[in-house]
Amino acid sequence: MIVVGGPAANGVDEELANLLNAKLIKVEHKIFPDGESYIRYPTTNLRDNIILVQSLYPPQDKHFVELLLMLKTAKEFGAKKIITVVPYLAYARQDKRFLEGEAISINVILEAIEHFGTDAFITVDIHNPDSLKKLSIPYVNTSAVKPLTEYVRDKFIHDISNTIVLSPDKGGIKRARKAAQILGVKYDYIEKVRDRVTGEVKALPKELSVEGKTVFIIDDIISTGGTIALATHSVLERGAKEVYAACTHALLVKNALERMYKAGVKEVVSTVSVPSPISKVRIGSIIVEALRELRVVK
Repeated sequence: MIVVGGPAANGVDEELANLLNAKLIKVEHKIFPDGESYIRYPTTNLRDNIILVQSLYPPQDKHFVELLLMLKTAKEFGAKKIITVVPYLAYARQDKRFLEGEAISINVILEAIEHFGTDAFITVDIHNPDSLKKLSIPYVNTSAVKPLTEYVRDKFIHDISNTIVLSPDKGGIKRARKAAQILGVKYDYIEKVRDRVTGEVKALPKELSVEGKTVFIIDDIISTGGTIALATHSVLERGAKEVYAACTHALLVKNALERMYKAGVKEVVSTVSVPSPISKVRIGSIIVEALRELRVVK
């Protein structure tokens, strides 16, 4: 078994190699003056099963091209089987045609990854798990809820019994339920409500009261931070004691961190799927579990 780390592996490759006691190869890479990507394997002895790690955080297009170059080259040098690990899978939010004529981006990305030599595929908390049904190869969408929740519990929350878990929307309720089960507390999802008199929009739990509670908001992606900021402001107004937030993928565009902290979030944390100031939670263990599910390792 060989673990191959791409330019956007962000340390996940090193963690996997250590956990699996496997050989680690880091590809050489650079950008030509005209902006094109260069990839080189430091060895051509790749005749083994390969776990290839490359996340697709910004610049997404560059990292995607690097991934395809790595896949094709590994096959050309005799890789027996390639398990492609993409912790953050870009373009996953365009999973249907919302307007006539639109490209379904995630389908294009997945078809290319499979076409260029992937024998099995692993990602972490894809936006819509059903998107992976497009693949004709084995795949696992693993969840980072457990390591995220345990990190927040151990580092930040002092009174577990007085905590509730919230999903930013109804679509993430399963994630909130899993986090709540780990903590042994109640959970709910946030519903946006517009005041009929003032027109002000608030984001409040559908059913649970937040008064005097520690609130833990968990999501898959934080992009602009607007939803987390709005929810935080709203629950603090309703008497919440403090608010913590966690996500799998911290894209953090347009001053997202500043926006959330200004709204009153006490701490925000994410996994290392995307590099950021809050990327603290390692995901090697859940990827190893996915490899076991695929029967790649014991």
